[in-house]
Amino acid sequence: MIISVDLGQATDFTAISVIKREGEELQVIHLERFPLGMAYPEQVKRITDLYKKLKEIYKEVPTLVLDRTGVGRGIVDLLQDVRLISITITGGNVVTKDGRNWNVPKRDLIHGLVVQFQTGKIKIVRSLPDAEILIKELLNFKMKVNITTGHDSYEAWREGIHDDLVLSVAMGAYVESFPKPCAFVRGRDRNRTNCLYSVDSGRRIG
Repeated sequence: MIISVDLGQATDFTAISVIKREGEELQVIHLERFPLGMAYPEQVKRITDLYKKLKEIYKEVPTLVLDRTGVGRGIVDLLQDVRLISITITGGNVVTKDGRNWNVPKRDLIHGLVVQFQTGKIKIVRSLPDAEILIKELLNFKMKVNITTGHDSYEAWREGIHDDLVLSVAMGAYVESFPKPCAFVRGRDRNRTNCLYSVDSGRRIG
């Protein structure tokens, strides 16, 4: 199970999505936006409370995926006792991973999400209050190719269109597409359940 957080700033929402795998299908079972202006310590508390609640309900340890691009660098240090992967969204072409810190091009995130929707591999629980907002955000994206550089980038069709829910779900779906990562658990110990590799040693452990 993936809890994915796209952190907002002054004029952007912080968006949270929860993705649960059911066989070959990924189901978006939770969508949430925090009110604009919510203090970051309160956001951390809300995220941690959701993490603990889902862990208790589903009897499994979720992976928390956090957008580290902007303010996320400071938020990472406030999170304790969670299995964590932090993603820095880049405009480049190469994915790099250094332990729990990943650098991922934005186009990889969005392209992967679009393909999964088109092939029916990811489903949204339509009863979720923000389900229609997510769908509208996805439809408002396009890929623009810079004819000078040949580079492509994803952007909203119009200025003022938020992309927080799209990026939240895209990050979660991207991480879930990999074999179970061994992101380490912040705090007293490390939970390696269902992990393939230890991020600190690179040794196969299960």
